[in-house]
Amino acid sequence: MLAKKISVLLIACLGCTLMAQLNAAQLRDPTLPGDASGRVDVATHSGEQNLILNSVVKTDSSAYAVINDQIFTVGERVKGIKIVGIAKDSVSLADGRKLEMFQAVTDFKGQ
Repeated sequence: MLAKKISVLLIACLGCTLMAQLNAAQLRDPTLPGDASGRVDVATHSGEQNLILNSVVKTDSSAYAVINDQIFTVGERVKGIKIVGIAKDSVSLADGRKLEMFQAVTDFKGQ
């Protein structure tokens, strides 16, 4: 009788532990930027791809964009999508999408 109660208690504890782990896996990392982070989901034929504009360097004669931690210029392709324009805080893509810098970064950058 005692062994049966201990077994039931042990199974209940294991079940609670598994449920807690499943719930923890669904939590969002609080250190990530919010929805206005400049992250754009781009759907292509090969599946869904995330493009993140990390930074932009623009001078009178040249412009570079760091997307997904790689450096690109106008005319190059990022994950199969051509870059058609680079502004001081955004990048325009051939599929009509526009990647923008995280607002807090652009506010600080100009000061």
